[in-house]
Amino acid sequence: MKPPGFESVLLGSELPALTLPPISRTTLAYYCGASGDHNPMHVDCDFARQAGYPDVFAHGMLSMAYLGRAVTDWVPLDRVRSFTVRFVAMTQLHEVVTCTGRVAEMLEVAGEKRARIELEAKTQKGVTTLKGEAVVALQ
Repeated sequence: MKPPGFESVLLGSELPALTLPPISRTTLAYYCGASGDHNPMHVDCDFARQAGYPDVFAHGMLSMAYLGRAVTDWVPLDRVRSFTVRFVAMTQLHEVVTCTGRVAEMLEVAGEKRARIELEAKTQKGVTTLKGEAVVALQ
């Protein structure tokens, strides 16, 4: 897929939505290994229950990675100028996460044409788990 050019992107343009498979214990175990984050809250149901949670829940950084993937599915990684998120709610086991983005601003910095994208990760129940923003360079 050819990356979008500045002339083809309009204010309010939406990135293609990225919907991931349900969060599973296997997904969380793989993420622990890949990230080095072995907090038992994410993989040990007894530990999570002792802490007052009904079960384990996803790492916030896993959902952040999903949002990043939605951005880099739209433009190549070398065009990402900034990427920030704010964690809003936990992503529970078995939830389906959908990542979306909308162009909120078109700008030029040092002669480079860019777009500021508002990002959001939501569960199938409509719960927003992350909000964020990315700035990307457009050709």
